Amino acid sequence: MKFVRLKAIIRKEFYHLIRDYRSLYLAFAIPLLLIILFGYALSLDVDNVKTVFVDYDQSEFSRDFIRKLDASSYFNVMGNLPRTKDAVDYLDHDLAKVAIVIPPDFMKSITADREVQMQVIIDASDPTFGNIIRGYITAFIERYNQKILAGFLNRQGGAELKPPVDGRVRIWFNEDLESRNFIIPGIVAIIIMIVGALLTSLVIAREYENGTMETIKSMPVRAPEFLLGKAIPYFFIGLTDVLISILLGQLLFGIVMKGNFWLMILSSSLYLMVALSLGLLISSLTKSQMMANQVAIMTTYLPSLLLSDFVFPVVNMPEILQYITLIVPARYFIDILSGIYLRNLGFAYLWPSMLVLLVMFILLSMINFRLLKKEGL
Repeated sequence: MKFVRLKAIIRKEFYHLIRDYRSLYLAFAIPLLLIILFGYALSLDVDNVKTVFVDYDQSEFSRDFIRKLDASSYFNVMGNLPRTKDAVDYLDHDLAKVAIVIPPDFMKSITADREVQMQVIIDASDPTFGNIIRGYITAFIERYNQKILAGFLNRQGGAELKPPVDGRVRIWFNEDLESRNFIIPGIVAIIIMIVGALLTSLVIAREYENGTMETIKSMPVRAPEFLLGKAIPYFFIGLTDVLISILLGQLLFGIVMKGNFWLMILSSSLYLMVALSLGLLISSLTKSQMMANQVAIMTTYLPSLLLSDFVFPVVNMPEILQYITLIVPARYFIDILSGIYLRNLGFAYLWPSMLVLLVMFILLSMINFRLLKKEGL
């Protein structure tokens, strides 16, 4: 390998990037857009759930129940409706997510120490959202029951009731339970795959379409020089996007990396090399920019988004998909990002995922090398 030839290929690719504004747009504008959109629009948190009431009792107890629920940050009481049919209409038109119907004998039954049934209707068109709401309302009613039970025991002159298990819950790693703290670091994996795989999937295919590949074959250029020359410009662009993502995550969303910065750069570089190798492989196999772009989206971007444990938990997937995720590089990088950003883990804990990425890079590089050797480089 000669540095002069490598430098010439790198310079050629940089000149093409400067002239091709679409590639620069894809390299910088789209990652910035993803950070902003995912950071502000995508949230897995459930709060301020729109709630309506039908209070047939109109008593002190029913009004107290409504006030306490409205005081919770999880529920937003929008109004007290006259009939159950009105509450159902609110749910049908997506004006509310929860409707609670308080029976007319609510206070009378409680003061008489009798059980009273309260109807709670939840919009579960989104099952995940519905399950979370059900957990919230169930926990609220249990706390309300405990308060009423304590009052009953006081009236009977009994001792204070203490539950047999006192769970002391402590939240680790994501103390505020904000999904944004996990989503923003995970976006880095998607951005790197866009820059690394989608952009480089076009570089060799472009040489074939423009007819310059035959000229390159006739030159004294070796396969390693050609691959490195094509990949290095995009490597620096990818690292720049990583730094921008880290900076924006801290400035816009207050997400500070708990782990070592240089370990983040090292692991990002390794993952970026895997993405570049994968993009070059797609470009070599397809030899068409349109086909390369479509294949890259199907085999790199979508798996990184859907099969990486980023948005959708792998443990909830069918078993065959769980095995498929083992060959998705983003799954290992998401694990590294979680360890660095949230858990403050070091190399001693993250090296298995980094080793898998290193093995993937070596295998992809060997395949790329052999393909180009067959082409005459």
